[in-house]
Amino acid sequence: MEAYIDLLKILLPELLITHFKLTGHQTEGDILHLHFEEQPEVPKEFSSNLVIAHGFHQEITIQDFPVRGKKVFLHIKRRRWLNKQSKQIIQRDWNVVAQGTRMTTEFAAFLKVLNQH
Repeated sequence: MEAYIDLLKILLPELLITHFKLTGHQTEGDILHLHFEEQPEVPKEFSSNLVIAHGFHQEITIQDFPVRGKKVFLHIKRRRWLNKQSKQIIQRDWNVVAQGTRMTTEFAAFLKVLNQH
């Protein structure tokens, strides 16, 4: 595993690092932008269906905790999936992903924002 991934696991919610890929970053003055895309792995809750990746939802932006005096903005693109049999668009159920885990308050807030979009 690359060293920056281990570092990101310390700074960001583990769910973000586990299920999303860092696709880019940029610094603009005192602002750090981190761009993430959901991994193309079929969600476990849909593994019994014939499901294919079907683009992304509109990107959302979440402000995270500052790092070394810089404001941090997370730009997150969640995947959409197409059930080939029913032709229904589906998405990962983040409540299933976090079920049975302990969460910090900031992690719970992160999930709450994801579920609103």
